[in-house]
Amino acid sequence: MATVTKEPRQDRSRATRLRLLEAAIACLAEHGWAGSTVSVVAERAGVSRGAAQHHFPTREDLFTAAVEYVAEQRSAALREALDPARLLLGPARTQLVVRELVGLYTGPLFRAALQLWVAAANEEQLRDRVTVLEARVGREVHRMAVELLGADEQRAGVRESVQGFLDMARGLGLANLLTDDRARRERVVEHWAGLLGEALTAR
Repeated sequence: MATVTKEPRQDRSRATRLRLLEAAIACLAEHGWAGSTVSVVAERAGVSRGAAQHHFPTREDLFTAAVEYVAEQRSAALREALDPARLLLGPARTQLVVRELVGLYTGPLFRAALQLWVAAANEEQLRDRVTVLEARVGREVHRMAVELLGADEQRAGVRESVQGFLDMARGLGLANLLTDDRARRERVVEHWAGLLGEALTAR
């Protein structure tokens, strides 16, 4: 007679939490804040509303945790994707890093995060959480960009150039919400890679 091994309760709880986080991000990106209730997320995750509230007592808990989770996942994936950049030098390295970082702001994470920011502007109970989260994510992305570009922020203008590039990437992400103009984005990415390369190597 075969022995049936039950999944440990802790593992089931972790799996349920993960499904809720992923469902929350998908709902936020597709339906926005207004259409992303706890019930909608729970249904998409295949769990009861009670189970969802067990893990995340409030709607704000659920969505701030979801955006934070995906930000961490995206950072890990981005670091892995950019690992080959460490073997490159000069313009090739800068081009690869710029392209991948722009991808960070034109993907589903940015779309979901933007919905959360808009909601935070009108929801006082959400604002402080999102402000702190955005500041932390912003610092992490900037630190990663500096590291992967091999930028020396002790040199005049380098920090501002890196931050200006990240602001530009965010702007491309905003534009991408309405129209996906890949050809234009490619030209902008190539141009910015050149500008950033010059800023990093200027004496």
